[in-house]
Amino acid sequence: MQFTGAEILIKALADQGVEVIFGYPGGAVLPIYDALYKQNSVRHYLVRHEQAAVHAAEGYARSTGKVGVVLVTSGPGATNAVTGLTDALMDSIPIVCLTGQVPTHMIGNDAFQEADTVGITRPCTKHNYLIRDVNVLAAKVHEAFHVARSGRPGPVVIDLPKDVLNTLAAYTAPDALPAPTYRPQVTPEQAAIERAVDLMLKADRPVFYVGGGVINAGTEACDNLVRLVRATGFPITMTLMGLGAYPASDRQSLGMLGMHGTLEANLAMHGSDLMINLGARFDDRVTGRLDGFSPDSIKIHADIDPSSINKNVAVDLPIVGDAGNTIRALLEVWERRKAEHDPARIGDWWEKISGWRAQNSLGFQNSAQIIKPQYAIRRLWEMTRDRNPYITTEVGQHQMWAAQHFGFDQPNHWMTSGGLGTMGYGLPAAMGVQVAHPDALVIDIAGEASTMMNIQELSSLIQHRLPVKVFILNNEWMGMVRQWQELFHGGRYSESYSAALPDFVKLAEAFGAKGLRAHSPDDLDDVIREMLAHDGPVVVDVRVDKGENVYPMIPAGAAHHEIILGPGQELDACKSEDGMVLV
Repeated sequence: MQFTGAEILIKALADQGVEVIFGYPGGAVLPIYDALYKQNSVRHYLVRHEQAAVHAAEGYARSTGKVGVVLVTSGPGATNAVTGLTDALMDSIPIVCLTGQVPTHMIGNDAFQEADTVGITRPCTKHNYLIRDVNVLAAKVHEAFHVARSGRPGPVVIDLPKDVLNTLAAYTAPDALPAPTYRPQVTPEQAAIERAVDLMLKADRPVFYVGGGVINAGTEACDNLVRLVRATGFPITMTLMGLGAYPASDRQSLGMLGMHGTLEANLAMHGSDLMINLGARFDDRVTGRLDGFSPDSIKIHADIDPSSINKNVAVDLPIVGDAGNTIRALLEVWERRKAEHDPARIGDWWEKISGWRAQNSLGFQNSAQIIKPQYAIRRLWEMTRDRNPYITTEVGQHQMWAAQHFGFDQPNHWMTSGGLGTMGYGLPAAMGVQVAHPDALVIDIAGEASTMMNIQELSSLIQHRLPVKVFILNNEWMGMVRQWQELFHGGRYSESYSAALPDFVKLAEAFGAKGLRAHSPDDLDDVIREMLAHDGPVVVDVRVDKGENVYPMIPAGAAHHEIILGPGQELDACKSEDGMVLV
């Protein structure tokens, strides 16, 4: 049978198990929208901006483990998607983005809504394609999904000229194609696993350092991580992207590592003699000053992406492989050799960690008059934890407070922009999560400045009846910018105050959502209850302390032991005049 290119595309998506597309129509992709109209297997969710379409697909992908799919038109449709594609590349999110293109004979003629999409997106995708022949379309679509989900996941672009979409051809199913040539190494070398366990058995001050790669490896990988960590008795710390890979409530969890991580996580990393990195890429917000990063440790780095190993930090034992396979292999060898392990060997190490933990570095000075942002997050967590919520965030102070004070005990429930730090991510990402989990509680923890970046997606929530809750910590500032200006730029607050914010309650109502506001700590619980009781989209404007900063904080270019604690925090260690802890 013969099908148009657009029909072939939809059949290929259906064969890949795609149920949902997030997109925005335009002239170059109208054949695809016509093909969508004629079938019922793939649902389309209309967004209000192409950047939001990619973020929605990211939220869908991160909360399900599936590949997210985006459909945008040529020219500005494709260029508007670039921020989302770069975000997905930095955070290793599997996305297939379908972009329209002018007809093949017009490419290079500066035609209406033409852009060099392949050239523009080459640096911000894992791979991309320009399809010039309808006869290879199905094969390239199937290959794109394989590339997006295999190895280190990432975004793939398929650029589709309009004439290709209208040309007739036969359809090729995935099982009729040869095996793909892209075959990343997923099984670690057994000798490296044995060597890693040798080092683990001899360590006096070990620490597991876990990133988003473990979550990408699936729930079984996270389950095995819990078994491995508990079997060894070692402490574990997680990156921003790794939160939920190990239960935050467990005694062995030291919480988040890095610039705004806990005191115990950062000092454990600094003082360790063995660091076991599983699925993290040594991001600069985690490592701080490289020559001061975990200076006395033997470093093991397990990652599916060989280019990430020795890229930022030189390691002693590289292990290339899927995080799930690596953890399973480590667990099997540890259980075989566990008789060689003396738990007392790390007793002094845990005693030291307990002392750091007792400092309560995430503590804050609460107030009976004004809502502290940390308190708002903690009350939100305490009042929703029994409903197992999915949390997205925007980017800034509220993002760090959410990471610090909202406890994540399982994977795939925490969606945030880590590597790129994209303001405007949280609201459309929450939309994608809600599409994937229609009966779940989905909350976007936001700041007022980030909320304004993609506020138009409230319209999408209303149209598709998606009951996302937007929980805004409103301090009227670009809070993290203001914090850095206060601490490092002499209090010169240049262009960081938002002097013309909307009334978020009225704005929500204008879109058709419910708007709520909390002015004082006494308001907060009732407002959260009302938010949870409403069966549609809600925007909550929480007026928080305008001058609150995120602590602990490691300044850019500092090491883990050069950490600034919050007001009133004391540590039994020598401090410099600027308040840094020198351990």
